[in-house]
Amino acid sequence: MRPENKAEREAQIAEAAYAVLAEKGFAGLSMLAVAKRAKASNETLYRWYGDKTGLFRALILRNAAQVTDRLDALPVARVSLEDLGAALLDMLLSERAVALNRAAAADASNTLGPVLAEAGRGTVFPRLQAVFQQLDAAGSLRLQPAEAAALWVDLLVGDWQLRLVTAAMAAPDAAARAARVRRAAQGVLI
Repeated sequence: MRPENKAEREAQIAEAAYAVLAEKGFAGLSMLAVAKRAKASNETLYRWYGDKTGLFRALILRNAAQVTDRLDALPVARVSLEDLGAALLDMLLSERAVALNRAAAADASNTLGPVLAEAGRGTVFPRLQAVFQQLDAAGSLRLQPAEAAALWVDLLVGDWQLRLVTAAMAAPDAAARAARVRRAAQGVLI
């Protein structure tokens, strides 16, 4: 299969998997259900992802790519906390992220949480730290880079993602998100 065809097919499978996950949770996410919805073979899913935990990991990485692709496309010196904050909130508060987090929270075996942490935060946070090291080199931070990055994420996200996952709130509108992005930047920048 040509790389462009494989990428397109992976996107179709991911869309089907996100839909099944949102509808049925991780317990109802079977390779067969995803294969049927994506009009793919069950064998293809097992060959590409190994098992449903591997598929779950691929979904997390695909979701995290909303931020990592943006960071990788720009030189670190040209990344602004406003753009980065907006992208991170868009990703973390998306329906996909909510479905992934609900699945991990509902997992009685406690295997999905570590997968989510490693493939999500473990993929994004090192790139964020590079941005904060650049800001530190420019003399723009109130704190050391690692502390500033952690505080910025805390101020940016707060409990919003948890409240969305538990259906305790609706997704914040654009104005609320923009205010949160500004407040987080003000908390770490000189």
